Amino acid sequence: MDPVSDSPERLFRLLSLLQTPREWPGSELAERLEVSPRTVRRDIERLRDLGYPVQATMGAAGGYRLAAGTAMPPLLLDDDEAVAIAVGLRTAAGHPVDGIEEASLRALTKLEQVLPSRLRHRVGTLGAATVPMLSGEEASVDPRTLVVLAAAVANRERVRFAYRAADDAESRRQAEPYRLVAAGRRWYLLAYDNDRDDWRVFRADRISDARPTGVRVPARVPPEEDPAAFVRRKLHSSAPTYEVVATLRLPAGQAAARLGATAAGIQPVDEHSCRLRGHADTLEWLAARLLMLGCDFEVHEPPELVAYLREVGARATRAAG
Repeated sequence: MDPVSDSPERLFRLLSLLQTPREWPGSELAERLEVSPRTVRRDIERLRDLGYPVQATMGAAGGYRLAAGTAMPPLLLDDDEAVAIAVGLRTAAGHPVDGIEEASLRALTKLEQVLPSRLRHRVGTLGAATVPMLSGEEASVDPRTLVVLAAAVANRERVRFAYRAADDAESRRQAEPYRLVAAGRRWYLLAYDNDRDDWRVFRADRISDARPTGVRVPARVPPEEDPAAFVRRKLHSSAPTYEVVATLRLPAGQAAARLGATAAGIQPVDEHSCRLRGHADTLEWLAARLLMLGCDFEVHEPPELVAYLREVGARATRAAG
């Protein structure tokens, strides 16, 4: 026999399920709640009596969901959900989105005011023990841009926007957003670029004047199953690569032993020196690797590495007095 139809605990669990943005078939709700479909129907009516706008759709793909954009009774959260939201708000305060810090703190204050005392203590303890790391160096994102892009992802809708490339070149783009990816302290948009007829990764802080076109598009097969992995690979492949050519005042055998896996580009010059050819993504790594060899060397290429070593050398001289 099913429990009584107005069991507060079960009603709370039902409401928690319905708050997720999807339709729930009655049979799936019954399985989750371990009751009969008839009890689910009674519980749905009970929620409606309490003021929750539960909508029902017919057909094989039908089910129950909460109406969007409707005034709702006070939000109910279980313990884990309340703490998760508090963690998310504190984390969001450290992201480079215009106004997000102030808005997150306002929302967190409102949340703490309505939490039971036991949860308020847990959230307060968490807040006292953590602090976001703010570097202040990243370009901030207009939150309205993120909202437009997120809506386009959800609705599979084409958007238009202005884009400023890394070389400051300006262009107008038309694209089909697929996912927003937060990487480090930056936001990226993975989208199908209709103008380039290919998948592209856009930095969200370089996007402006984003507008929906009203054109719905069929779902495209993403370039990879994991959007974050694809964005990470694209960012790595687009990073500048520096080709280094240097003469090392070190026998080729000793240089090979010290360089290990990176020794493939070593050629003997004479018994006391060798020529190194290789590449790396950062000047810092190249400079550190050469300095750690413990020998004199002369850099022939690239000129950026020569300039960087001069800067580092001057800094080291000043530090030594």
